[in-house]
Amino acid sequence: MTDTPRTEHDRATFGGGCFWCIEAVFARVRGVESVQSGYMGGAHPNPSYEAVCTGRTGHAEVVHITFDPAVVAYRDLLEIFFSTHDPTTLNRQGHDVGTQYRSVIFFHSPAQEDAAKTTVAALESDRRFHAPIVTEITPAGVLYPAEDYHQNYFAQNPTQPYCTFHIAPKLDAFTRQFPSKLKP
Repeated sequence: MTDTPRTEHDRATFGGGCFWCIEAVFARVRGVESVQSGYMGGAHPNPSYEAVCTGRTGHAEVVHITFDPAVVAYRDLLEIFFSTHDPTTLNRQGHDVGTQYRSVIFFHSPAQEDAAKTTVAALESDRRFHAPIVTEITPAGVLYPAEDYHQNYFAQNPTQPYCTFHIAPKLDAFTRQFPSKLKP
């Protein structure tokens, strides 16, 4: 019997507007093993999509990413995250408005917290955005998986109008900006 090297996986959790948009992007990143849409950051246990949409649960729509850090670094995921949404708008991404659409990084370790804060400081110093970054950086809490119909939404509904007008252009921009990060 031959021993196969064990690959360590890590996780990242980001909220940047509608989880359908960021799930579709991160699902295409080389080194990302899985992406799960869900809810995090609120006090309401086991929330439903309808409850989260009220903005009263405190939860954000998030994607929970399992990745291989030997293939894609957490800092690369941060770079992609900040390139695929507007981190300067409080509780809003485009037409999606409410606290559930806030820009947030839920860190899973002190190293991730440091990387997130360092990345934000560098982006601010470089004046990459037209306004200050309002992305929350907070410890990860309980992830409540979104309902099954939200998982892998774009892949299952590419011709749905929201997908056509909002997600497809993000994917095109991501593909142009990060060709070396795409899965084969």
